[in-house]
Amino acid sequence: MPHIKNALIRYRIIDKCIRNKYNPFPSKRDLREACEDSLYGSMDGEHICDSTIEKDMFSMREEHDAPIKYSKLEKGYYYEDPDFSINDIPLTEDDLDALSFAAQTLMQFKDVALFKQFGSAIDKIADRIAVSNEDEADQFIQFETSGSDGGSEFLAPLLEAAKLNRLVTFDYASFVSGELKPRKVLPLLLKQYRNRWYLISFDLSKEDYITYAFDRMEELEVTKKTMVRPADFNSDNYFKHSIGITSGNDEPSDVELKVNTIAAKYLDSLPLHTSQKVKEMHANHFIFTLKVTISEELIREIMSYGGDIKVLQPKALSEEVKKRAKRLFS
Repeated sequence: MPHIKNALIRYRIIDKCIRNKYNPFPSKRDLREACEDSLYGSMDGEHICDSTIEKDMFSMREEHDAPIKYSKLEKGYYYEDPDFSINDIPLTEDDLDALSFAAQTLMQFKDVALFKQFGSAIDKIADRIAVSNEDEADQFIQFETSGSDGGSEFLAPLLEAAKLNRLVTFDYASFVSGELKPRKVLPLLLKQYRNRWYLISFDLSKEDYITYAFDRMEELEVTKKTMVRPADFNSDNYFKHSIGITSGNDEPSDVELKVNTIAAKYLDSLPLHTSQKVKEMHANHFIFTLKVTISEELIREIMSYGGDIKVLQPKALSEEVKKRAKRLFS
């Protein structure tokens, strides 16, 4: 079973390498080193040889119709169909058995302190595999899906850069204009929010902490230059008072919300923030308090409840919510 599992993992590593538009036409050596690095943490050829990669690519062609071709000009491999991805192919019974084996192994460690932060992700994997073998299961159960996994290929290199304090460069697309501009930053923290990945960094040109979305990055390069992490950055506290991805070193605000009894049940079962508390309980409404950073995400969360939530404090937040509510009727 471990042999099957490792082969499946290698297929996906090879697939990812071939589809990497920022490092196209990987050689056989590139593929071998990527697989060995991911599985064993080394690249000396002790665990995986070139013939293994050749057999893997042959199996990918035969079993998954992968259109792998070799370019003599570029001296590397590519997909004849640029839109092909092995991730789009339904899993076989052997695939599911192998993944089930891996999921069961992960489940043994989900309560270990080091892995507790990944407990939710492990549960999702286990739940998804548990129903995958059931016929027509998709007619009766649906899992949360991400609209886009754009930029996920940057996760590994940015994590490595953050660990080694290496500066990175990339082109970043403006959310408003779509114009690409070069950035040079020190990666500090990677954070996932609503199935999207973000980089919290120290931007050298802005001399400030800036958050960048992975899916708006292009031409990422990890440089050899290093920089000392800013002394005032604390990854444990950076998002302590935040809702969503907006944060910083600003002092949090005391927020007070008046919530009707129905919405209060939702808010109590799914708190906006860990600091949320019930201050008062009345027959027709509750008063909740939070200590959070005022952000776009907080405003949108409040407005998603329509007229069921009224902001009592602070005044600036109350006025902003009122202003946006009026625009709904203008």
